[in-house]
Amino acid sequence: MNWNDTQMLYTKKAPKRAYYLSLEFLMGRTLDNALLNLGLKDNYRVAAKSLGFEDFEELIESERDAALGNGGLGRLAACYIDSGSTCELPLWGYGLRYHYGMFWQQISTDGSQVEAPDPWLNHANPWEVHRPDVSYPVRFYGHAERIGDRKSIWSGGQEVVATAYDVPIPGSYTRNTNNLRLWDAKPKRGFDLNSFNAGDYEKAVESSNSAEALTRVLYPNDNHMVGKELRLKQQYFWVAASLADIIRRFKQLDEPWSKFPEYVAIQLNDTHPSIAIPELMRIFVDEEDFAWNDAWEITQKVFGYTNHTVLPEALEKWPVPLFEHLLPRHLQIIYDLVFTYTLRRQRNLITPVLALEKKFPGDRDRLTRMSLIQEGFPQQIRMAFLAVIGSHKVNGVAELHSDLVKTTILKDFVDFYPSKFGNVTNGITPRRWLDQCNPGLSALITETLGGDKTKWLKDLTKLDGLLPHADDPAFQKKWADVKLQNKQRLAHFIEQTMGVKLNTSALFDVQVKRIHEYKRQSMNILGVIHRYITIKSLPEKDRKNVVPRVILFGGKAAPGYYMAKLVIRLINNVAKVINADPDVEGLLTVLFIPDYSVSLVQAELLIPASDISQHISTAGTEASGTSNMKFCLNGGLLLGTVDGANIEIAAEVGEENVFFFGHLTPNVEDLRHSHQYHPVPLDQASPALGVVFDVIAQGHFGDGSIYEPFLNTIRQGDYYLVSDDFGSYLGAQEKVDEAYRDTASWIKKSITTTARMGKFSSDRAIMNYAEEYWNIEPLKLE
Repeated sequence: MNWNDTQMLYTKKAPKRAYYLSLEFLMGRTLDNALLNLGLKDNYRVAAKSLGFEDFEELIESERDAALGNGGLGRLAACYIDSGSTCELPLWGYGLRYHYGMFWQQISTDGSQVEAPDPWLNHANPWEVHRPDVSYPVRFYGHAERIGDRKSIWSGGQEVVATAYDVPIPGSYTRNTNNLRLWDAKPKRGFDLNSFNAGDYEKAVESSNSAEALTRVLYPNDNHMVGKELRLKQQYFWVAASLADIIRRFKQLDEPWSKFPEYVAIQLNDTHPSIAIPELMRIFVDEEDFAWNDAWEITQKVFGYTNHTVLPEALEKWPVPLFEHLLPRHLQIIYDLVFTYTLRRQRNLITPVLALEKKFPGDRDRLTRMSLIQEGFPQQIRMAFLAVIGSHKVNGVAELHSDLVKTTILKDFVDFYPSKFGNVTNGITPRRWLDQCNPGLSALITETLGGDKTKWLKDLTKLDGLLPHADDPAFQKKWADVKLQNKQRLAHFIEQTMGVKLNTSALFDVQVKRIHEYKRQSMNILGVIHRYITIKSLPEKDRKNVVPRVILFGGKAAPGYYMAKLVIRLINNVAKVINADPDVEGLLTVLFIPDYSVSLVQAELLIPASDISQHISTAGTEASGTSNMKFCLNGGLLLGTVDGANIEIAAEVGEENVFFFGHLTPNVEDLRHSHQYHPVPLDQASPALGVVFDVIAQGHFGDGSIYEPFLNTIRQGDYYLVSDDFGSYLGAQEKVDEAYRDTASWIKKSITTTARMGKFSSDRAIMNYAEEYWNIEPLKLE
């Protein structure tokens, strides 16, 4: 079996391995992806038919999504481990086996998001193998007693057991099959019979319930201290088990600890796993008897950190009292790092602070800004800073984002460690995000380029072979026919599931992503209302000149994110009014698709059907984005701000094929300052937006007072610059309408966009990590 043979090869050859620690792995459906990667789909179709499954696609669609992630972070991780296998790299993923995922999103009658459990494991997961022989104890609470020079004994408290579940990750057209190891939590002691017999029924199951809660839900609500504690417990449980597993594997090599970085590279996907840094220090110092400086030198060589945000409020911090209560030994280590890093000369070694003092004499403010501990009540531990000082490499995920990281949130560290920072622009796997989700377009591309599809699926730059055909009317017709078929497929699904009939000759305009103020679904729905008002104001004879639009939203709001949930409610109530209005029938349809996910019935239907997709974050707030890449790879044009990977996409496909709008990053802070100190009434700042606000407030979409908190975020402060960019946004939408009227030109733009997306393969990104960050090499299973 390829899976076993790959692991045996790694054991025999003992290459350096990379381990990707991600709190999310949004894998999507496994069967179709695996069959395509293995080149076995046609064989399985015949075999399934012989067993009585006449409709093989229906069989594929019956698989539930693995609820192991929520958004772009998890989907990126899934693409990377797929590409790791395809590129034949010794790469494993480590995550958590959530029983309920984040939540199953439902929409109530008043348009609000309602969260329900997503019990995806009720009928088990056929793609995982339980490994009861691979388990590790994980401790929480207790006390840490100092026994020497920065060494301690950590004892007492609660112990739970991490047990492994393995999921195979087959590469595309290769035998290499890597592994995703997911940890589930079990109690060290199960049912307490003595307590039960004594009548204390709650205590009898307390240990079991407490342990199993660790892997129940992805991102428990942390608006309260109990939720915060559970989140931190999740993170430590996951990294402690993963490091124990990595160290067990290294010890089997019988090599000295000094060679640990020659065999192990660990990538921290965002700040969630950054507690792994003090955990590895604890293992080295307390269990393996390392000298502190030796432990720290090896730790720094092993870790790399990928930053995914430039929003200061999104950089993870933990209250010191919570840390002290839950992980007392790790707090000691962090304090020791603070002192080593900022205060003392240790054994005549020059510590970073002395170098810092020499480079920036007397700059005490800089020391305060760079401290791992943020002063306040309570004090907070800055996990991003911990990840930076504990890693040998730090990267952003798009060129603009990496530049902003260097000039804003981590500027002081860049000044101190200039060679540590780099960039790896995100990528997507073309196997799932073109070949699997858009088989019609994949077949047309293969027919046009000639040869086998594996050539371009494993080297996406070969898509530029489509460019000579972009002006060919016959090829344009084939391209347009594929797009129409995809729109019809989506329209059929929506009619079956939501009871709404779509005009498939309309322009399909899509924005699907996590609901957040900086992503500005708010501006999109406000623009929809403006379009609705405009169409309604036209004489009937002029409405025939309107470009018909189907506008589709999708995405989840975090359960505790009130403002994002209010935006979802507004979208649904606007859709209810517009879709029932005969004046705009066939000209404007609006839908919010609930429980948006990777699966075929949502992302894999929406993305191939889009004509335009919106990526309209406030400039300087989106790290990269990957949904923009997926839409463009499938021939959808991009409407967006000059932000994240939009910039690099435009550089590749040509700005003439992108619809940009809005203020640029350098202007953002000045505009925010102006809002705060020199506010201008909304009806003066953006008259068109003022009209939209009046319509909402007057109750055209339900009780207007419900939306006042949301509207006031724009009236007062407007941190995300909706009013500043709204006029430019409407102008860009007019340009989209104008371009869509010229069918031949639009199709050429679509072809050109797909043809120039070669840079954005996750194969390119993962090889970048392998060569420049991890120093690992491909190892092919023959």
